[in-house]
Amino acid sequence: MIGAPIAELGAALRAKRLSSVELTQRLLDRIARLNPVLNAFISVDPDRALADAKAADAAIAAGAAGPLTGIPVAHKDILATAAMRTTCGSRMLANYTSPYDAHVVEGLARAGTVLVGKTNMDEFAMGSSSETSHFGPVKNPWNLKYVPGGSSGGSAAAVAARLVPAGTGTDTGGSIRQPAALSGICGLKPTYGICSRYGLVAFASSLDQAGPFAQTAEDIALLLNAMAGHDARDSTSLDRPTEDYTRVLRRDGGARPLAGVTIGLPREYFGAGIDPDVARAIDAALAEFRALGARTVEITLPNARLSVPVYYVIAPAEASSNLSRFDGVRYGHRAAKYDDLTDMYGKSRAEGFGAEVKRRILVGTYVLSHGYYDAYYLKAQQVRHLIADDFRHAYRTCDVIVGPTAPTAAFPIGAKTDDPVQMYLNDIFTVAANLVGAPALSIPCGFDRNGLPIGLQIQGDYFAEAKMLDVAHRFQQATDWHGKRPALAEDID
Repeated sequence: MIGAPIAELGAALRAKRLSSVELTQRLLDRIARLNPVLNAFISVDPDRALADAKAADAAIAAGAAGPLTGIPVAHKDILATAAMRTTCGSRMLANYTSPYDAHVVEGLARAGTVLVGKTNMDEFAMGSSSETSHFGPVKNPWNLKYVPGGSSGGSAAAVAARLVPAGTGTDTGGSIRQPAALSGICGLKPTYGICSRYGLVAFASSLDQAGPFAQTAEDIALLLNAMAGHDARDSTSLDRPTEDYTRVLRRDGGARPLAGVTIGLPREYFGAGIDPDVARAIDAALAEFRALGARTVEITLPNARLSVPVYYVIAPAEASSNLSRFDGVRYGHRAAKYDDLTDMYGKSRAEGFGAEVKRRILVGTYVLSHGYYDAYYLKAQQVRHLIADDFRHAYRTCDVIVGPTAPTAAFPIGAKTDDPVQMYLNDIFTVAANLVGAPALSIPCGFDRNGLPIGLQIQGDYFAEAKMLDVAHRFQQATDWHGKRPALAEDID
């Protein structure tokens, strides 16, 4: 039972077939046993978790429980928490504890969730494999020799291994969806501004967005209900009416629940470079969508091929600005020995940041420098608008866009660490959603020849989360890919 999706666990908790304390303790025991192998968590606080669980049980007993009351969660270690340290996977912040909680942390706490711990990640969210962390790489629960994806790989691995039923991540270029795909779970990047970025340590401010991980689309909807909402502390937070993302899921879909839905298939997503196993899994999923009543049409996104180069100009540029605050003066790592202030700056940053973070700071500083700003950064922003125009045009003829989340399943640890460009190309299908600011969801749809999960990406127009989640939910009602577990999680019930 403790490995069940959130919706089932919540029902069991409210029916008092299971207590939150019992659920939390059993998951803490699993974390103690499996985290030394997976390295999914950086921080775990059993005392805090059990205190939260006792409070949740009291709320349930008083009849004040909601859908998430008593559900254990883990937060990516880039979201500020006053209860435990926020490291961003970096030596720079290895001992930093925030004086406040991030907005999404507050929202999930108000919903009655139980905070178990903070998850491992690529340093400052810069990576696609969760290998750049100062605290060591995260392992994929399906095969410990493989990466779980990144940068939110710790949260993805924790949910996939059934260490927690839910987790949070951040997505700057695919860092929720890609690890969800490689780890065999669901992950959503909401519309930019739906979830406040307050308390999210910034990587690239115009791209970063927090979102949930869970086993099912229904669970994602429940989590998004608690995470979304206007926040006056964030100037990019959208002030719009509260939305119930589960509302469409509750309707009776009938025999053909996706009748009337048009799915766009970009020709750019189905060309060379996709692993044959991934292509076969996506084709089988599309056949299932058609059987559920959906119509598929070919579309084109002619500028999508430019998404990766545009992203790797804009994101490093914003990172170089955002990370300038880590200078050894106010907080974070400070070098033990230095000659003067300038030397302290240099040594503190050289010691505190890892290689990938330094690489992106250097690239970002270069493209923003005099003489190169117009040639690189300004041009990238112009092409970004062209990419957004392609998507706006596409949604005139389709409701959602479907394709692979990543071109391959998971790859071995260390396989791409010496080739940054090959690592960056893992995000070829995901970065466009961040550049555009539109929502995108990854759900499991099969396995490759090595028994590793394959993800299918569902993209939608702005604020189309409920529609996307319904498409995913109907697919999951007809298939069982989302219910598959890695071998190390088979004993959970």
